[in-house]
Amino acid sequence: MTVDNVNIATLIGSRICHDLISPVGAISNGLELLGMAGAMDGPELELIADSVNNANARIRFFRIAFGQAGEQGLGRSEVVSVLDDVSKGGRMKYQWLPEAPATRAEVRLAFLAALCLESALPYGGVAEMNTVDGSWVISGQGNKLKIDDALWDRLGGNVSEATLTPAHVQFGLLPELAQELGKNVTFEAFEDRIEIRF
Repeated sequence: MTVDNVNIATLIGSRICHDLISPVGAISNGLELLGMAGAMDGPELELIADSVNNANARIRFFRIAFGQAGEQGLGRSEVVSVLDDVSKGGRMKYQWLPEAPATRAEVRLAFLAALCLESALPYGGVAEMNTVDGSWVISGQGNKLKIDDALWDRLGGNVSEATLTPAHVQFGLLPELAQELGKNVTFEAFEDRIEIRF
């Protein structure tokens, strides 16, 4: 993937998320008004509200992971808010440990790494994002790891025969975007844990 292709991909990600966030927010506001008016109540409204909240959380997460990033910082509270909302609706739970603000580009790499971990934990688990001695460490732990070796080889910049699918695009973007920041991606797998460093 060339630099131009990576930039186009992140611009597309930004555009899609930007265009989706407003209508999803409007649906959420409409549901809130219906609930306040008592016009509709019951499990149906609750199901719709849960789905809208989950969609909103994923869009916010994807906007950072796949969108255009600059050097502006993201505070801990904003990152934790996104991760807490995504954790509510899925099989993965995300924990953000750094106290200091991080650049949007660094948070993007951490989120892409978390998506890589998610693919290796089909039954769910916990993804922890932290900085240790100037490096980022994104680790995932769960009951069972499922690692596609050809796919994971792409992270270290190795030649891989793995074909990227929409579900695995993070494996193509993470090493390219890390290289733009002068970082190399490495990973190590254990029996019930996998760790990505950059």
